[in-house]
Amino acid sequence: MESSPYLVAIGASADGLGAISTVLRGLPRAFPAPVLVVLHRRGNGPLASILARNTGLLVTEPSAVEVIRPGHIYVAPSDVHLIVNDGHVELRHSERVAFARPSIDVLFQSVAQVYGPRAIGVLLSGAGRDGASGLQAIRASGGHTVVQDPSDARVPSMPRSAIEADHIDQTLRIDQIGPALGEMVLSRPAADAPIPVDREDAAGSS
Repeated sequence: MESSPYLVAIGASADGLGAISTVLRGLPRAFPAPVLVVLHRRGNGPLASILARNTGLLVTEPSAVEVIRPGHIYVAPSDVHLIVNDGHVELRHSERVAFARPSIDVLFQSVAQVYGPRAIGVLLSGAGRDGASGLQAIRASGGHTVVQDPSDARVPSMPRSAIEADHIDQTLRIDQIGPALGEMVLSRPAADAPIPVDREDAAGSS
């Protein structure tokens, strides 16, 4: 699969499994960008294998530092933060952020620092405010931010918080998000988009 300069980061919490599954089903089969997923959850259930039923892309939970590969979906394991740094995904067992580990904000902030205008942040159904400040970081870096329409989410607190803080570019129904991501990534040729420059401080304060 041809590489893409873009990276998609998806965050969700309550009722998030169904929302993420719907987004993945809507991605084109030849989706070239890597996708990183944080879902607030309890326990160490087989999240990657469940999500893999909804896509032809490879879905895994990284166990350590791994090279970011095109068209690959990386799912945060339970109870560790997932970040990007120096062309890799990394796991960090640092303090909880917004009462969460893995934290959506931690992922989004690292993606904003490393990918800048080539970062795409997606915030789905969930309770609380995790993800709102991370979307602000992505938008401030020139990236693109998408939230699930709160009226379409069974638990609308997280997307509503981001909208109220004015951190979003698009508000879409859950069934619209996958196709919209495909259009964003595939309609902008890699040759026209600078490859992101990794930074040693990509983990921020996490």
